[in-house]
Amino acid sequence: MAVWAGHLAPMSAGLLLALALLTGAAQAGNQKEEALSDSVRLALANAIADARPPKPSFRTEAARARYQAWFDEMSRRLTKRLPDLQTRTEFLETAWYEATRAGLDPGLVLGLIQVESAYRKYAISIAGARGYMQVMPFWTKAIGDGDRRRLFHMQTNLRYGCSILRLYIDMERGDLYLALGRYNGSRGKPQYPNAVLAAWKKWEFHPAG
Repeated sequence: MAVWAGHLAPMSAGLLLALALLTGAAQAGNQKEEALSDSVRLALANAIADARPPKPSFRTEAARARYQAWFDEMSRRLTKRLPDLQTRTEFLETAWYEATRAGLDPGLVLGLIQVESAYRKYAISIAGARGYMQVMPFWTKAIGDGDRRRLFHMQTNLRYGCSILRLYIDMERGDLYLALGRYNGSRGKPQYPNAVLAAWKKWEFHPAG
């Protein structure tokens, strides 16, 4: 059963993260329906509708090598959570593609997924949020085709989640702490942002050399 961070008694970020990991609980992404301008709504709708496959492409061999090093390290870290190699490969390719496409650090996205759903593709929170990034179904009507079932599709879920987080970061003028709170529906409360920031540290990538 999912647990919403906004309903928990105050505790340290580390304890909150440990609780989520031990119970497999999802920190429900109870995003609030925002009053979006027509231009913002159109931009989000266009981003969601882009059907290009999530295959990374690179301009230089150095960039390709850096990505491969990141992929190998993240695959090793994810083995216990996603033991099937094909599933893990598709997940990491998609997470990297959608994160970088939205101008986000892939490590931040992996940390958010850890806190939100514990890497459970079919997670549903008590608030109704769905999938890896716990996207609220109202977004499918606001900027998508209205089919909430597609939120259990890997790329669709990650694309919505990354696009929504990017929107919130822009709305908060780059303040990641407030943007994360908005993503969780608990803006101004410390538990959820602190838990995601702590998880992000576990997914940071430091290339050799």
